[in-house]
Amino acid sequence: MEVTIALRLPRDAASVSVTRQILGAELEVLGVERHIKEDIQLMLTEACSNVIRHATETDEYTVSAQLIADRFVMTVVDTGTGFDPDKVGIRSPLAEHGRGLQIMRALADDVRFMNRPKHGVIVCLEKTLRFTHDSPGDLLTAP
Repeated sequence: MEVTIALRLPRDAASVSVTRQILGAELEVLGVERHIKEDIQLMLTEACSNVIRHATETDEYTVSAQLIADRFVMTVVDTGTGFDPDKVGIRSPLAEHGRGLQIMRALADDVRFMNRPKHGVIVCLEKTLRFTHDSPGDLLTAP
């Protein structure tokens, strides 16, 4: 089974919630286990929020999500100035801001940041899915 959703969004805080709800509904319909759905929604929120806060030279960004068998792959692309993820320091778990990259790395099975100086950043997050018994996702991915 393969499902793809692509969204082009304004760089506006309201777009984060809308995107989270759209992808959350997709995962809910497929029957993705609750804790995995919540991890994906949190990773997505962090990636999109970083665009809103930091990609100051962009008016919009894109989010695409692909379900390929039991893998969920999200890609968030902005056209801002870019950044070097290796130069972002580690924050205290109690810090109010600046923990987004740490959260994404902790929750994703695979995280890739592709910095394109003066052309933005591509964030790719992957998570293995597990479905509740007899859910649409479980039935569609059964061998």
